[in-house]
Amino acid sequence: MTYDYIVIGAGSAGCVLASRLSEMADLRILLLEAGGPDDHPDIRIPLAWRDLRGGALDWNYQTTPQAHCHDRRIQMPRGKVYGGSSSTNAMIYQRGSPADYDGWARLGNPGWAWRDALPLFKKSQHQARGASVYHGVGGPLHVSDPVEPNPLSLAFVEAAQQAGLARNLDFNDGDQAGVGLHQLTQRNGQRRSAATAFLKPALARDNLTALPFAQVTRLLMQGTRCIGAAWQKDGRSHTARAEREVIVCAGALNSPQILMLSGLGAADDLRRLGIAVVADLPGVGKNLQDHARVFVSHFAREPVSVARMFDPAERELYDKQRRGIWTSNLGEAGAFIQLDDAANKPELQLIFLPRIDYPPDPKAHGFMLAPGIAATKSAGSLRLRSADPLAAPLIDPNYLADERDMQTLLAGIHIAREILAASAFDRWRGDEYLPGKSQQSESGLRRFIRDNLDTIFHPTGTCKMGPADDALAVVDAQLRVHGIDGLRVADASIMPRIINANTNAPCIMIGEKCAELLLGDG
Repeated sequence: MTYDYIVIGAGSAGCVLASRLSEMADLRILLLEAGGPDDHPDIRIPLAWRDLRGGALDWNYQTTPQAHCHDRRIQMPRGKVYGGSSSTNAMIYQRGSPADYDGWARLGNPGWAWRDALPLFKKSQHQARGASVYHGVGGPLHVSDPVEPNPLSLAFVEAAQQAGLARNLDFNDGDQAGVGLHQLTQRNGQRRSAATAFLKPALARDNLTALPFAQVTRLLMQGTRCIGAAWQKDGRSHTARAEREVIVCAGALNSPQILMLSGLGAADDLRRLGIAVVADLPGVGKNLQDHARVFVSHFAREPVSVARMFDPAERELYDKQRRGIWTSNLGEAGAFIQLDDAANKPELQLIFLPRIDYPPDPKAHGFMLAPGIAATKSAGSLRLRSADPLAAPLIDPNYLADERDMQTLLAGIHIAREILAASAFDRWRGDEYLPGKSQQSESGLRRFIRDNLDTIFHPTGTCKMGPADDALAVVDAQLRVHGIDGLRVADASIMPRIINANTNAPCIMIGEKCAELLLGDG
């Protein structure tokens, strides 16, 4: 079969791109997704997202042993389903700092500054609060406030102000600093994923063919031009040609994997695996950046946390009225803090969760505050395990390789403890569980961080955007793969530097940008 465009990956960017291209009735689009349709009932229920990890809707990746985390392998959840990780994430809507995008532009990527990105964010959005200079209405992606914030989340917002943070009513108006409730990609108490918002309406169009359970194994190359894609589905191999372009939207872990399997990557590494080199692109798989966190947690003195989810009455309330505990995304509130006066954006992100991870008793009541590295300095890489396209890649985020990331988490633990000690928590605060009262010294906290650091699920940067004279750049500012015709990449992998917030909304923006680039090209 022949199409005008082939889009690989129905994640956040891929759903947007396929939808926007299919608005042009004269174009024929093929969308290939390794996962299945988003018909699992738990996808719609906000509080159920944690149960989706590690199951059939997850790639079930883990890192290589992390040298700076006592050689631990860390789980790296990624959505394997229509909507990608937007169907399995915590639904937090964050754009990041304007300085992030202006920084991308200064690195030689014209058209990616904050003033360029903001109209694209607004285009996608239906802001429940109404239109403003910073927000749009009428777009497919519903963005709303939490339905019923937990009393513990409200206590956190008050406590953080008692500790000196300013109240922030909108983290997405260009000023991130301060504390507040998150806005969420929800509508009427249900998840609003990229699949729900963009792909589902587009599937009714005759010019869009979407194939689930189709895992792309390689790109079809004719010299230095990409002419199509090959995939496996139902145990059989298939191919299709693209008359115009192929756009890889498989995410920061799978996009570089597909490129390398197709002969696009560091030449010596490809030859060692017996892969014929099409283009020596040493940056493919490099520059892997992620956000990481630890937890400061307390038991609660009253049964107010989301552990109430085990009460059948709570589930009945949600099923009948879309209200109650089950509308919670867990990360209902947060804060951004600039640690260094010389920095041009916050380096620390706090996410508050009205629950506690206490394995001996999953029904225990408590709360957790997660200090996270927003402006990540450490960078790692992704490599092929073998030439087998079905083998998981070797994922090495290289957490804590840069001492500045450790310093951010150390500062974050101290700030988190100060906030949780504020009087707003007096009614609720029980004993500290993690790190524990005995962990006070810097050496002890460093050990705690290395033993407990976890991902915030934001891998980026492995097909970085940059000019041709950047040795590690994979795509240019038009998202075209350097030295290859007919091929672009559009997802979190193109970020030259990770943004300092959750990455789902920026991935949707990248999908919008790619659509405009393609349609603008004719």
